[in-house]
Amino acid sequence: MGRSLATIGNACQSAANNSVCLDALKHLGSSSGFHTQCGQLNCRGYYLAVTRGDEVAAVNSLQSLRSLLGTIDTEQEARLMAFAAGYRTCPRESQPEAPGVTARPKGGFDVIGYTGGICDREGLLRHTVRVAASGNVAEVNREVAQKARSDCPVVGRRPIGLNELETSSGDDARGRYFADVARLEAASVHAFLRLREELALHGADVALQDAALASAVDEVRHADVTGRLARRFGAAPPPPSVADVPLRPLLDEVLLDNAVEGCVRETYGALVAHHQALHAEDAEIREVMTRIAEDETRHAGLSWDIDAWATPRLSEEERAALREARRQALAVLRAEMAVPLDARLCAEAGLPSPSVALALLDSLEQQELWA
Repeated sequence: MGRSLATIGNACQSAANNSVCLDALKHLGSSSGFHTQCGQLNCRGYYLAVTRGDEVAAVNSLQSLRSLLGTIDTEQEARLMAFAAGYRTCPRESQPEAPGVTARPKGGFDVIGYTGGICDREGLLRHTVRVAASGNVAEVNREVAQKARSDCPVVGRRPIGLNELETSSGDDARGRYFADVARLEAASVHAFLRLREELALHGADVALQDAALASAVDEVRHADVTGRLARRFGAAPPPPSVADVPLRPLLDEVLLDNAVEGCVRETYGALVAHHQALHAEDAEIREVMTRIAEDETRHAGLSWDIDAWATPRLSEEERAALREARRQALAVLRAEMAVPLDARLCAEAGLPSPSVALALLDSLEQQELWA
């Protein structure tokens, strides 16, 4: 079974054989979910694991969830139905108001839900969703809660447990951009140290473990130099907040992370860093990005070396899951690249415009790196 987020009631309480039921629940899985979120590390599906007598089942579709809940007569059920229909019931970015659920006089509820984010093309969207007592879900209002930012970086390997709610503020887009870069570079230190431990746990070559440790050292330097750039433009880099998450006991979980954060995002990020090193009008930025581009290219190479080491150990189903993870990560990356850039930031920092960024991504796809 995947990671449990919440539990209601006592599992297997009415089962004839409690231990057999609990073992089936422990090993229950689902290849799909009634809600999928693509964010920090990969695309994640959500489903309910349900026990009834000796039966253990995964509720993984909107229809099966509606059948399970029956009449929607509580706020919790209404929120769950809105979530299953594709709406987050809390925003990714900090909001002054808490998301709400309002009961309607003749039955059903209005739920506040969110889609998108400040680094997505349309920004963070707030929706009013009407959940009928029958379980039908309909959107009745949509508005922009926060406009899309024009300076969201695609940098480095993000660690599992990274809190995405922290974003930099300031009047200068260059300062905001490099403050966010510095935060992500500092977060990458955590990612590579964790990667080294997980590679050791799963018996990877010592050379791969050493390369992960060397990459963490590189990221310390990257955080320092980009932090100096942020302060030069009037912004203070926020420290990364990374939750303490246990090492992943399954190799395929580590490899899914590596496929998204390494093979896709680090590979593309290294190409963007080279573009900045060549095109940044600001001499100091150009010098910083020249060194970072060299390091990030090596980090991307490590990602592919890990993939090559581990792929022969996987089943065909697990390999297909890696290909699908890369495909979905590319789709997310394409959406991020479509957000227009601040003109001054684009020129001085050498960032590619949306059209150039998509062309760079196309060039990598044409080499069939992610096939």
